[in-house]
Amino acid sequence: MESTMETAQIQGKKLNSPGLSGPALRTFFNIAEAWELTTEEQRKLLGGMPRATYFRLRKDAEAAVLARDTLERISYILGIYKALQILLPEKAADKWIKNPNTASLFGGRPAIERMLAGNVVDLYQVRQYLDGERGGW
Repeated sequence: MESTMETAQIQGKKLNSPGLSGPALRTFFNIAEAWELTTEEQRKLLGGMPRATYFRLRKDAEAAVLARDTLERISYILGIYKALQILLPEKAADKWIKNPNTASLFGGRPAIERMLAGNVVDLYQVRQYLDGERGGW
């Protein structure tokens, strides 16, 4: 029986599928641009990768082979982005992560602060919160 981690997916593909890293990175970089994230914020969301690695991936995403942890992070970020696009108009959705939030998960601070804590579970919790807001599971 496969564990939850082994069956985690990004748009129907298992996280260890060949050829997934390039499209996942391109999607991440597009989301990061929409959210106006700094290079440092992007690196932290991707798991704290070294600057040189980040810029190499930025230059040639198609050649990337990402670790499962990084793909899992991108999967949660994609889910957060998608949930926000469903819940809010586009401009409000893109600004939501940087606005103070009174939900108990955030304690009056912006969601991005929680997301940048460095743990995959923080991304998961933001994703779970948004899924709950939209009536998801």
